[in-house]
Amino acid sequence: MSNPNQKIVKRNRPKNLNLFTIRLPMPALVSIMHRVSGAFLFMLLPLLLWLLQLSLSSDASFEQAQAVLHHPLAKLICLSVTWAYAHHACAGVRHLALDAHYGLRLKYARATSRAVLVVSILLTLWMGVWLW
Repeated sequence: MSNPNQKIVKRNRPKNLNLFTIRLPMPALVSIMHRVSGAFLFMLLPLLLWLLQLSLSSDASFEQAQAVLHHPLAKLICLSVTWAYAHHACAGVRHLALDAHYGLRLKYARATSRAVLVVSILLTLWMGVWLW
């Protein structure tokens, strides 16, 4: 039981609610981007499944799917899906390693988060060159 004569001390902590001025550490950014890329892939799943169905229906619909995918905006969407997939896969492997208690020290957590960013960007650039 607490003492009724005890004072409850309220701490006035500084509050920064402006998300644009908060400086997050690199592992936190990679974790947030992992969630964003997963949500992005999930939301684009109907479009990707529609394109797959369109390409497999008939010869004429395959040509229609090709015409859709040759549009520059479609190529940009494909490139963003490529980044989302590469980042989500790399960050997922990193999260699995962290769950297995590998790389928990701050130095390794920072290094692996940088590696996730570099590898996902390199994979995206490689696929972008192949795509265009």
